[in-house]
Amino acid sequence: MEERMDENSPLFAIAVAAELAEMHPQTLRQYDRLGMVVPQRTAGKSRRYSMRDVAQLREIARLGHEGLNLEGIRRILELENENTELRARVRQLETALEEEVLNRPGSRVFAAGPEGRGGVVPLRQGTRPARSTQVVVWRPFGPDA
Repeated sequence: MEERMDENSPLFAIAVAAELAEMHPQTLRQYDRLGMVVPQRTAGKSRRYSMRDVAQLREIARLGHEGLNLEGIRRILELENENTELRARVRQLETALEEEVLNRPGSRVFAAGPEGRGGVVPLRQGTRPARSTQVVVWRPFGPDA
């Protein structure tokens, strides 16, 4: 089984992460204690930082240079993380809604009912009417859909 590497993969020991973030390792330990940047841990309890952690450390340094105190920086990071999670959840819900609308029985495709009765029969997307004499009506997406 092959593991996929992404921005959250724990790659860097504290010394390397500190060098990448241009900080002292003790500063990283302090941020860990404060819960501002919490790295993953190995089985031996060593800290392992991801690229996302390093980016957050750099953001902390930038905000600190702009004059924000640690509590202000912590709150900004908390809100940014919450915003990221909410945007991901919105994308999930939009995808689920789109799939629901597209797969709803009879939501977009209809066929004329049996001869002489004049009814309309909803069809599942991708299915064909039972008889070749039936007429299929498709209602496209749009403001009136």
